[in-house]
Amino acid sequence: MSIEALKQYSYTDWKKAAQRELAALETRHFIGGEFVDSLGGGRFDTVNPANQTVLASMAAAAPKDVDRAVAVARKAFRSGSWSRIAPRERMAVMYRFARLIEEHAERLALLDTLDMGKPIADMLEVDIPSVVDTVQFMAEYIDKIEGSVTSTEHDVTHFVLREPLGVVAAISPWNYPLLMAAWKIAPALSAGNTVVLKPAEQAPLSCLRLAELFVEAGGPPGVFNVINGIGEVTGKALALHNDVDKVTFTGSTEVGKLMLQYAGQSNMKKVSLECGGKSPQVFMADLPDLDAAVAAAYNGIFANMGEVCNAGSRLLVEQSIHEEFVERFVAEGKSAYIAGDPLDPETSLGPLVTAEAQQRVLAMIRAGKKEGAQLVFGGDVPEMNGSYINPTLFTGVSNTMRIAREEIFGPVAAIIPFTGIDEAVHIANDTMYGLAAGIWTRDINRAHRLIRELEAGVIWVNCFDEGDMTQPFGGYNQSGNARDKCVESLLSYTQTKSAWIRHG
Repeated sequence: MSIEALKQYSYTDWKKAAQRELAALETRHFIGGEFVDSLGGGRFDTVNPANQTVLASMAAAAPKDVDRAVAVARKAFRSGSWSRIAPRERMAVMYRFARLIEEHAERLALLDTLDMGKPIADMLEVDIPSVVDTVQFMAEYIDKIEGSVTSTEHDVTHFVLREPLGVVAAISPWNYPLLMAAWKIAPALSAGNTVVLKPAEQAPLSCLRLAELFVEAGGPPGVFNVINGIGEVTGKALALHNDVDKVTFTGSTEVGKLMLQYAGQSNMKKVSLECGGKSPQVFMADLPDLDAAVAAAYNGIFANMGEVCNAGSRLLVEQSIHEEFVERFVAEGKSAYIAGDPLDPETSLGPLVTAEAQQRVLAMIRAGKKEGAQLVFGGDVPEMNGSYINPTLFTGVSNTMRIAREEIFGPVAAIIPFTGIDEAVHIANDTMYGLAAGIWTRDINRAHRLIRELEAGVIWVNCFDEGDMTQPFGGYNQSGNARDKCVESLLSYTQTKSAWIRHG
């Protein structure tokens, strides 16, 4: 069924569909083109955060299961069944893969909604279409990967080949289970690599079906494998594995640093990291449209329950418009997101991913109040089951407070006043992160100065969180070292080989 047709589903339709899906959940690993149990029989539970019920008991990969998956991926890579086929053949498989993702949108959307609490409307409007776009974009570039022939002396031919790396270990997060996995596996597969994906243990269900669809599309068994498990065990074993050529990770800065250590302790594998942020939006007094700016402010932090790496959680507002900005934010943002059952198409605010995440965010809200920030609205939980938190706004925030410095990963906005562009730059850059930033001004010179001086990998001007597949996504500083989505991402899953040939 098409995504557009699914948008006509009622709440009742989705609840019935969910019951069908719950009866058919797959909980094993996907290795070598088939579902298999853990060798040691380990299990862990994945929980529906909307009602705290256990969805399924998942197979948990121990190091020996990691060894098995990596060995299968290595064998598939060396066989050439994927890495050496004609680029147009690989492209055809990836195109079929994209079509199958769209055809199975109902199942894939439901799995993420049940597993991590994302509203079903968001899955249909954002996640599933973006997954399809990602796979198609990377497929389109497969036969455009080029080497080069350089200018040399008369009796020498020198050329540079660009080849796949080999076995890629992908460790994806839970906030966009399918989409963040696609940002990794689509370029890795398109470049000719084989993949072992470990989805986050909080939301592993959809990625298993993703791998199954790849094989249905004609992908050779063993090229795309998925193993479930706990990060400290399964993820660590993957990152330490001596037969993995690259690990790509999205998650916390703390764990990202461990990935670099594991690479050094093993085989010096390549490491790509996207490790979150504390993104500022800078609202200058001369911004062109206050209504649009305020909407971007609350959408930038309340969308996806604030569980977004590049969430605009620090709202830097020039002093002369501060009062009016806050008034409009309260009037419009307080009721913009409605908590409810994620299966209800009218729901715009789902639960946080776990009860532990809910308690961590509530602790950060208490810290904000204790340090002197003014709680304007929210800061509490709705009267319903599940790990929900109401959208929250703090004013009177200084950049020294924890709510301004630490990644909260919840719907908590902090408005920080400033006077003049120099102070704005200082506050915006006073962070260990550098993933993204927003700039709001009608002055093109001021915009260019802020673009140059803000330390962030992604910058939006007079908008926020927009873009397409041509846009590199990644950060400065401790937000990581990778660039996702773009052609640069695909090329990062390749390596060059130089051949110097002397004739006669």
